[in-house]
Amino acid sequence: MPVPGGPASAACRVEALLRAGSKCVAVGRNYAAHARELGNAPPSAPFFFFKPRSSYTWTSVEVPPGIEELHHEVELGVVVGRRMRDVAPERAMEHVAGYFAAVDVTARCVQARAKAKGLPWSAAKGYDTFCAISPCVPRRAHAHTHRAQGQAQGAQSSDVADGDVDGLELWLEVDGEQRQRGTCAAMTWKVPELLAHISSICTLEEGDTVLTGTPEGVGPMRAGQKVRFGIEGLVEASVDVVKRPTPL
Repeated sequence: MPVPGGPASAACRVEALLRAGSKCVAVGRNYAAHARELGNAPPSAPFFFFKPRSSYTWTSVEVPPGIEELHHEVELGVVVGRRMRDVAPERAMEHVAGYFAAVDVTARCVQARAKAKGLPWSAAKGYDTFCAISPCVPRRAHAHTHRAQGQAQGAQSSDVADGDVDGLELWLEVDGEQRQRGTCAAMTWKVPELLAHISSICTLEEGDTVLTGTPEGVGPMRAGQKVRFGIEGLVEASVDVVKRPTPL
């Protein structure tokens, strides 16, 4: 049984916030290597799009009918713990409740057709089950921990200190084959900068989530496969890729 006020209950509180949030803001091309692998120039300023809350999933990713190219993009997710509007970067972390690993699922074929016509590509990112979510890990308001040493000894951390976010390592595998692995240090814009930028445009409410971009290695997945993903030494999760049920 979780100890009241202990790490497990703290993680549950962060997940409860996430489940009650109003929106998911997803940052694009925040890893230069990923931008280049898809033939895009790294942007000169952060940009983002929205994923509906109906895209959240903890169990399976559904392949919609007619979608022939579905891609995985593992990302660090941030859970907002306090309302943010016009917050400066140096105060941004005070508004973070915790973190999670996410798979930003993309219908690449839909995205390519929309981009070719100069149209928005919200549909490519917004299908139901197109945002797989791991368990949450709370933020700890300290500069640093000894995570690197603890991981070397095989220890698991129960929270993330502000000074350790850049060292978080994201990973994803499909049917046991590693596809993506990268650290948050490779982000072009770090978490405080992203939160400050987004809050200068739209208010972030309690429970809203921010996906911070994906490292290189994105690739296809298809019905029948299992996707495992996580933050090294912190959390992991898995989802099954299945065909979307046909309406009766």
